[in-house]
Amino acid sequence: MRKKLFMGLGSFAIAITLSACASDEKETNTNTQENKEMNTEESKGMDHSTMDMSGSGEVPEGLKVAENPTFEVGSQAIIETDHMEGMKGAEATIVGAYNTTVYTVSYTPTTGGERVENHKWVIHEELGEPQSAPLEPGAEVVLVAAHMEGMEGATAEIDSAEETTVYMVDFTSTTGDEVTNHKWVTESELSPIK
Repeated sequence: MRKKLFMGLGSFAIAITLSACASDEKETNTNTQENKEMNTEESKGMDHSTMDMSGSGEVPEGLKVAENPTFEVGSQAIIETDHMEGMKGAEATIVGAYNTTVYTVSYTPTTGGERVENHKWVIHEELGEPQSAPLEPGAEVVLVAAHMEGMEGATAEIDSAEETTVYMVDFTSTTGDEVTNHKWVTESELSPIK
């Protein structure tokens, strides 16, 4: 009886120890991932944690298809930007190419929380009732883009403007995520595959 009791207690102690190790390992992995995401966000100066990298493929009304883009629809290119973890160095397939004005914007999400600074990119056609493009830095606009939670309907300030070709792209991130119809990557953020 005593032997069975010691064996039972021993098994119980081992089970508790293993369960604690598994819990510690899970917590460590979660903390490591959270720290990695935090460092990525801090290095960018903007929080994209609520951004859905994939999109519907729908484009705003009035957006003009680029006639002779550097990267043609169906071709491949390397993404040279790191708006989000896993973008830089990924091989992209061009899904759409459009001529427009792109903006970096700063805004406070309609859902509350911290102000988003220098978000890349919102195109002119994603602004509510805008004047003629390009808008000057400091101009206030209402966003109709929904790239991130709390973006649509937010009042934003234009930080910078650039007339260029923007691309919608499909890619597999360097972290292994499949991304479709990602909006937007500018021409200067892509390079040809060598």
